[in-house]
Amino acid sequence: MFGNTQGLKKNQLRTLERLGSRRVPREFIISPELARSVCELSHELNRQIGLLIHRSGKIENIIIGDYSGLMIPQLSQIRSSGGRLRGLRLVHTHPGGEDISDEDLMDLLFLRLDLISVVKITKEGLPEQLYSAHLLPSAENGEKWSFLAPVHPARQQDSFGEMIDALEEEFSRYRQAGAVDQKKDRAILISVSTESRLDAEASMNELAELARSDDIVVLEKVLQRRRSINPRLILGKGRLTDIVINALRFDANLLIFNQELNPSQIRSITDFTDLRVIDRTQLILDIFAHRAQSREGKLQVEMAQLKYMLPRLSSRDDALSRLTGGIGARGPGETKLEIDRRRINDRLTRLAKELKSIGKERYRRRAKRRKKELPVISLVGYTNAGKSTLLNTLTNSSITAEDKLFATLDPTSRRLRFPEEIEVIITDTVGFITNLPADLLQAFKATLEELEEADLLVHIIDFSNPAYQQHVRVVENLLAELDLGSIPCLKVFNKLDKMNLVEEQQRTIEKEGVGICALESATLKPLLLKAQQMMKKLIGSNHPAWR
Repeated sequence: MFGNTQGLKKNQLRTLERLGSRRVPREFIISPELARSVCELSHELNRQIGLLIHRSGKIENIIIGDYSGLMIPQLSQIRSSGGRLRGLRLVHTHPGGEDISDEDLMDLLFLRLDLISVVKITKEGLPEQLYSAHLLPSAENGEKWSFLAPVHPARQQDSFGEMIDALEEEFSRYRQAGAVDQKKDRAILISVSTESRLDAEASMNELAELARSDDIVVLEKVLQRRRSINPRLILGKGRLTDIVINALRFDANLLIFNQELNPSQIRSITDFTDLRVIDRTQLILDIFAHRAQSREGKLQVEMAQLKYMLPRLSSRDDALSRLTGGIGARGPGETKLEIDRRRINDRLTRLAKELKSIGKERYRRRAKRRKKELPVISLVGYTNAGKSTLLNTLTNSSITAEDKLFATLDPTSRRLRFPEEIEVIITDTVGFITNLPADLLQAFKATLEELEEADLLVHIIDFSNPAYQQHVRVVENLLAELDLGSIPCLKVFNKLDKMNLVEEQQRTIEKEGVGICALESATLKPLLLKAQQMMKKLIGSNHPAWR
């Protein structure tokens, strides 16, 4: 319960114990009697003493510092019923008579305290006045906090309980309209970019769509363009401070960064904000973990997650210094960190073997298809371009197709008859995305091997997306990375029902491919005729499928 008690006498420790057993009435920031006792002891020790007081009046902690400051311990996750402020206030002495310091205000902000109060001490060791500050739901004149008028502890007239209730209610009014499902994560999205504003905004919008696909409530989007990125906190401290204020206002519990963060950055930002922090890669991995249905898909996602986790294992936990020993294992042993790494590597080895076995089975299935000499068409494209919807419309299937990123993870194949009664296999595949995590791409290479068997790739493009040209480049670059750039490709411009085509767009479609609305089968005839024509040219009109 106490901080640094080194050098304290037994009677002083007993005094601390008596102080800790007291309760503070709801109307007081600190009761006059308690303020006097704390000041007398602080004057005697010539050290700062801090009290962490719960709204119920219970003293949660007594902190013994030195003359110039005190170290606040790790706080429990106790919260008020409102859920925005922590439900604790810090009242501490300043033996030197200093005002509320910048460090005090930072503690108020980042620990989300109800109030921070300083009791200045007279030369006689008595309370001089009580100086207090609380957070504001919205910055006023650039300030994020408000100072109360100084008051002697014995002359407190305004009820602290009523004040904090009103403050919580004010924070509540700033929350977004509508009730937030408490079972969902509530996130602030953050992007610090050196790209052009147009590209940065497109990337941020995509991050918001990823969050929506993972059932996360997006409360705010923060986009900052800088010449260079802060290597420790990504953002500047001032901007990060504003984000913490907004997290309080909106009741956010999660920060999602558009950049991939290293372990040190995640730790620094978490310590600075006291909020959970994830990056774009973790978000995509979480979506894949939720969406994977087949055993192969689940194994691939697990492999990608473990590969992401391995270099991020940290030795900062004291528990990692404990050694494994016992009979038959004397000597230095292994640290917990080393054990965790070895277990992950062992699991990765097992996953690789299982995926290899599944890959062999997939190869045998493809071999059977080849024996039947059925041509293969594979649908590729950016995530949420409409591949699954097109497959459903073409083959009268009911594959899951949602207006979400990565609605499809597991490859699906169906038979399709062209207008000339020619039968082919058509396959749906996982969508691509900008900055697809390398470990995820590596894990899904076994699935993407399906594309190697394709006679024709049909590249589905969401033509209604303003960033469609960038999406086309991403897909083409990934196909080249997978050594699939040599397979003939037909571009299909989808979602024409969402736009009014201008003459230039119409020329683009006619020059580069065909235009469709995947939801309307009547618009698909040009696609079928073009694909049929290309297939005949590719595999020859004497192919058994054409007979």
